[in-house]
Amino acid sequence: MADAAAASSPPVSLPLAGRVAIVTGASRGIGRGIASHLSSLGASVVIGYASSAAEAEALAAELPRAVAVRADVADESAVRALFDAAESAFGGGAPHILIACAGVLANAENLSFLAGTAAEDFDRMYAVNTRGAFLCLREAANRLRRGGGGRIVAITSSAVASLLPGYAAYAGSKAAVEAMVRGMAKELKGTHVTANCVAPGPVATDMFLAGDSAERVRRAVEVNPMGRLGEPADIAHVVGFLCTDAAEWVNGQVIRANGGYVS
Repeated sequence: MADAAAASSPPVSLPLAGRVAIVTGASRGIGRGIASHLSSLGASVVIGYASSAAEAEALAAELPRAVAVRADVADESAVRALFDAAESAFGGGAPHILIACAGVLANAENLSFLAGTAAEDFDRMYAVNTRGAFLCLREAANRLRRGGGGRIVAITSSAVASLLPGYAAYAGSKAAVEAMVRGMAKELKGTHVTANCVAPGPVATDMFLAGDSAERVRRAVEVNPMGRLGEPADIAHVVGFLCTDAAEWVNGQVIRANGGYVS
């Protein structure tokens, strides 16, 4: 009887079916994991990238409904064009989801204390991490779908909480994003668009591994209660939840997805 009932039940639709998601910084690392996961949840995905065209196009070819769009998030016109592409790529209409993931850790191979941070490195991090997030957040606030299903998630960093030596300038660039997102959540009252941050701890990506010696990576693993580095999928699943209807009551929050590395 149970088998017969199960066979006659309608298929369960995917939670993001019919929704369009823009993911910046999606050609590699955490952004790539997020784009793939949102696709598995049924979303059509706009893969935003700055320079890794081959990787972005390869990912778009792997996913059932995806396009790769080149966009420097620090360029106002490029961000506007990214949203234009999202509106036209899958039949028109406003996109539902923005994941602001593009980010850089300048001089990752030779991290410096704030006293030794070059102005050029500071400017690069704030151009991408802070200005880029601002431009994407502003566009999303004006152009995402209203009335339900609108989601903004900015990827920040648990470095904002840990404030480890060598990361002061980088952490500052991400702290500004957390403040903007938490304020936006209140400003979007009445739109049914939620705005949250996900703040990863150490994740095994090229950006993180390039910026840490083997000894610092070992220590990051040792102090983590889970005994390992994070993986892009660990972050992608948190982001995926925030994009679903089940997360409508989560708004204006910073979720530090780090295995307990820092609160």
